[in-house]
Amino acid sequence: MNINNLILAAAGDGVKGLIITIVAVLVIIIVLFKTARVVPQRQAFVVERLGKYRKTLEAGFHILVPFFDRVAYKHSLKEVAVDVPSQMCITKDNIAIEIDGVLYMQVLDAKAASYGIENYYFAASQLAQTTLRSEIGKIELDRTFEERDTINAQVIMALDKASEPWGLKITRYEIANITPPKSVQDALEKQMRAERERRAQISLSEGQREAQINVAEGEKQDAIKRSEAKKLSQINEAEGKAREIELLATATADGIRQIAQAIESPGGQAAVNLRVAEQYVKEFGNLAKEGNTLIVPQNLSDIGGTVASLSKILQGSKNASSGPPPLG
Repeated sequence: MNINNLILAAAGDGVKGLIITIVAVLVIIIVLFKTARVVPQRQAFVVERLGKYRKTLEAGFHILVPFFDRVAYKHSLKEVAVDVPSQMCITKDNIAIEIDGVLYMQVLDAKAASYGIENYYFAASQLAQTTLRSEIGKIELDRTFEERDTINAQVIMALDKASEPWGLKITRYEIANITPPKSVQDALEKQMRAERERRAQISLSEGQREAQINVAEGEKQDAIKRSEAKKLSQINEAEGKAREIELLATATADGIRQIAQAIESPGGQAAVNLRVAEQYVKEFGNLAKEGNTLIVPQNLSDIGGTVASLSKILQGSKNASSGPPPLG
């Protein structure tokens, strides 16, 4: 019995020792866990000692006092995007529109972000909504689609001032969607359709006007070309006629001059008398043929006298001028 009791006592002591060892190991692990902290890159841990702010741990390995120090807050120093829920806003012309957006922010001061406000994500989102409602109320519906950049800048300016005590930096704010009521959408669609039709009609009329201008310009150029061609034709025709008259006058003058020279030559006077007699007889015969009345000269038998009289007239003209007047 004593041996069994001794074995049982030894076994009980071994179990107790194992339990004590396990407890000791667990305590050591807990102490190490509370003592050594590794902070990841772009993060910041806020440490409190006995409930009071102690320090801010940056990226790296840190040793804390166990059971006295604890990590109260953990913050990411990266820029984060926060979805701002959609809300109804009233424009200056009393139109209710639904707007949502996205807010971009970054924690610059971990201590201020921990103790300056309870939930800076929620606070920034609510402030963005109230500021957006205020800015939308200053402009009309048509301008809300055009003034997005201005509205975004105003929201960022207001949030930047309010979030400075929170240790935040509001980097950007973007309006995601602007949804007007169905009736307003229908009216806008009709307006845009009418505007497109108006632009199409203007484009068509401008095209027709340009075509008419081009046609008129072509007709004008054609008329100018035709008039210039006609003018050149008339000038060429007039120059041709003038040249013809000049050549005819020159030829006539040369012929008269040659006749005069022929008359001055021996036998020329007799040839002239014969020619005059022939022409007299011929023309008298033609005159008798043209009418019903028969014209008979008074001295029909004295044709030679008539020819002599004409010869005297030619001789008198010769004596009056030494030669025929120059022609051409």
